[in-house]
Amino acid sequence: MKPDMFREPVNILVGLGFPAEVRNVMDAYRHLTEWPSSLRDTAHSVALKACQPALQGDIEAETARGLFAAFAAKHDLLAPETPAIAASRARADRDPHVQ
Repeated sequence: MKPDMFREPVNILVGLGFPAEVRNVMDAYRHLTEWPSSLRDTAHSVALKACQPALQGDIEAETARGLFAAFAAKHDLLAPETPAIAASRARADRDPHVQ
């Protein structure tokens, strides 16, 4: 596993409510940098500041994941668990080559 990969993705809603998986620090960092300036707050700042050292390997990717997930939860971005996501995770648990 790459050092910036999350053990488990953070499922968020993007665009018009479409689910997307944030699988690593770079995905989280991109999402945070694209977040509108007018909506940025402390949760955004903390998550963004965690991604930068995580990308450099100075802190664990899971630390950045936790802070990104907290940001997503605060802004109601977390996608609900769906049967398709659950089935995909179950397949991935059985076969590590499934993406």
